[in-house]
Amino acid sequence: MTVHLGVKSDPIEGRYTFDWLFGIMADFKVSRLQMGSFFPTFTADDRWFRDLRARAEKKGIRIASVFTSHREFVGFASGDPFLEASTRWGWERLIHIAALLGADSAGSNAWILLRDQPELRQAGLACFFHHMKDLMRLARQKGLRTITIEPMSSPWEYPSTPEQLASMTSTLDLVHSAEPDATVPVWLCGDISHGVADESKRVLYDNWEMFEREIPWMWEFHFKNTDSIFNSTFGFSPEERARGIVDIGRLRELLTRNAQRFPTDDVTGYLELPGPKLGRDYTDSLLRGQLEESLSALREEFKE
Repeated sequence: MTVHLGVKSDPIEGRYTFDWLFGIMADFKVSRLQMGSFFPTFTADDRWFRDLRARAEKKGIRIASVFTSHREFVGFASGDPFLEASTRWGWERLIHIAALLGADSAGSNAWILLRDQPELRQAGLACFFHHMKDLMRLARQKGLRTITIEPMSSPWEYPSTPEQLASMTSTLDLVHSAEPDATVPVWLCGDISHGVADESKRVLYDNWEMFEREIPWMWEFHFKNTDSIFNSTFGFSPEERARGIVDIGRLRELLTRNAQRFPTDDVTGYLELPGPKLGRDYTDSLLRGQLEESLSALREEFKE
């Protein structure tokens, strides 16, 4: 199995161009980009995406994945038909954009149950599965290889626990196996910084346990560091590696040990940084250093 190093575009939003990011990626021989969502994702003319794809390919970079950045798709568990329709439209748009960019996948978190509406859990689950069956067919028609879902860090954000993960994967695996020529599979975008801690900050499922459980469905994943209760997320500078719980060498060993369990032999891990405070003269300029330090650390272990 080959593990490719990629970058997610989130931290450039509002401060740098994609071309600026392409330059940094080229410096570290990183050739895969996961495009995060931002306002133009849902509004820009198709020609903008075709032009972006051409500019990336000219730099030797492939936009291999499109994935939301801001938890936009909250409608499936809202109980509100207008928000439900908005979320369905958003998914369809994301799949369309992924096809324009030549990406293999489009993805997001599955759904969020708002904390003052716990009674909507089962209805939200049924709504998600109803729409996902249609979206699996649409993604196939558009030429994608998979839809990806990111397991999260709270039972309010499905799926986060082992039981929720088993519920989602078993249900959608059956849909794809029944129509293998008409649907794409729903696989996962894992995140090594995601685990589950309860209201008292007691860890119920740690990030290593959850990541390894997800591997049979893992198409891609996020490189990201975190603290002991998965609260703050950051990168892999020397200082961040000292205080974080994600050991890059341990992750490489985990991936190697489980290579035969992945659904693909061509996996990409995308560096997903939040970036410094946005819109300050004394912070925006720090992003280059943050990217370079983290990419340098990752390149030491993942040389392709």
